Amino acid sequence: MSLLFICHFAVTWALVGLIWTVQLVHYPLFAQVGSESFRRFHQRHTTQITWIVAPLMFIELSTMVWLLTNGASGWWLVGSLVPLAGNWLSTWRIQVPIHTKLEAGFDVGVHQRLVATNWFRTVAWTSRGLLLLIDAQG
Repeated sequence: MSLLFICHFAVTWALVGLIWTVQLVHYPLFAQVGSESFRRFHQRHTTQITWIVAPLMFIELSTMVWLLTNGASGWWLVGSLVPLAGNWLSTWRIQVPIHTKLEAGFDVGVHQRLVATNWFRTVAWTSRGLLLLIDAQG
């Protein structure tokens, strides 16, 4: 197992842990902040979480490209491209626009849509992690 694969594996599993924390803890707590404080809270959330998520997502994507361009071709690794692409699409086409709506203030329906649609990324990152785990065993 190459050091590059280990790095890719570790970053993916860091994102798996992070997405489950966001899904089960952080996003549900949005509803508890209160309307007076929500805009400021949401601004801090998006700024601070971006400093964690963006580098990890970039490293995950970069190491995947590097693995594939250096001949890695395990079926499970290649198959993990589907949820990887899904995460990027979901992040930029669904979650970011929802967060943009929440910048104006808390809205119950928008918040519920954020939590509901984020299950896609939660399942996708978890499946990526499991596919990489299978690939590592092979």
